[in-house]
Amino acid sequence: MDVTLSRRQAMSVIAGAAIASTAAPVLAAEGSLSSIAAENGFVFGAAAGPVIDKDAAYRQLYLDHTKVITSDIALKMSRVAPRPGPLQFEAADRLHQFCVRHAISMRGHCLIWNEWVPDWIKSMSNSEREKFFDRYVDEVIGRYAGQFQSWDIVNEPFWPGHRAPGGYRLGPWYETFGPSYAKRTFLRAGSIDKRTKFVLNEAHAERDDDVGRGIRAGLLRLVDELKQAGAPLHAVGLQGHLQPRYPHDPGRFLEFVHALAARGVDIYITEFDVRDDTFPDDIRARDAMVADTAKRFLTNVFSVPAVKMLIAWQLADKYSFYYGAARQKNPQAARWPRPLPFDEGMQRKPLWFAIADSFKQARRA
Repeated sequence: MDVTLSRRQAMSVIAGAAIASTAAPVLAAEGSLSSIAAENGFVFGAAAGPVIDKDAAYRQLYLDHTKVITSDIALKMSRVAPRPGPLQFEAADRLHQFCVRHAISMRGHCLIWNEWVPDWIKSMSNSEREKFFDRYVDEVIGRYAGQFQSWDIVNEPFWPGHRAPGGYRLGPWYETFGPSYAKRTFLRAGSIDKRTKFVLNEAHAERDDDVGRGIRAGLLRLVDELKQAGAPLHAVGLQGHLQPRYPHDPGRFLEFVHALAARGVDIYITEFDVRDDTFPDDIRARDAMVADTAKRFLTNVFSVPAVKMLIAWQLADKYSFYYGAARQKNPQAARWPRPLPFDEGMQRKPLWFAIADSFKQARRA
């Protein structure tokens, strides 16, 4: 997204964050992000990784602020099928039990993806992989049939950089079935689970460059193909990992979102955060620019009635995947990513208020 600001604009953004910061104690009675979302016709939730089992303060954020939780890595194939033999559901079952216990809905992420596939599966012949694929879909979908709010059935089917026909992402499932792997997944899963909402989930669509425009075209085409095949496609997930290093045209992006909605699918923002590595080191300035980036994006997409849900990709900065990557690269770094609504101390940041304000301004009956 292009967030190049003039000095005057930048100072205005920073001033706005200062106002939000001073207003935080007054606004404390407003409630949670999930309650604000619900009051205004939306659903708010977040992805949760294994740390939710270990950090009580972080776990409390989910209890206070979410109405739906997406499995982060617990249902990715490399965790469910790390080696030959029985599938491993312990982590996913534990998260599901947590959600049931606290009356929080759960989203499955993700059933089939051409990434995060264990090497032992990649080394199979195509015929072996085909048999595994069908058994895997049957067993995983069957285990949780009717128990999730939604499932990311196919994740990130497109990556123009791989230069495959149609812009598809290469990988073992594309290698085995070609582009029809997406249709095969939806149809097979739909034959088992008739109640869960099935989602086609994709990244980078907000980018207004060759990559983003190629992904948009591919998504629209694939939605049409799945609908024509009678596949149970209920929603399209636009991940919303906002990266200001890339150009973004709000008008053209909104046209794309409307085009998706016209195809009769709901739209979820499924992995929301704001990458801040191109923003200043100063925390106050950086938080202000993160909040401004989010507010402009959300105000735009929330104007489309088909957009029903916002899922943050984790809740607090220190559990962001950006934070983990930065720590792995340099454990002694002086600057850490701040892409999420809560800081390391589980306190609300300007991004929290930007999200809350976006829900309020888009109020629906």
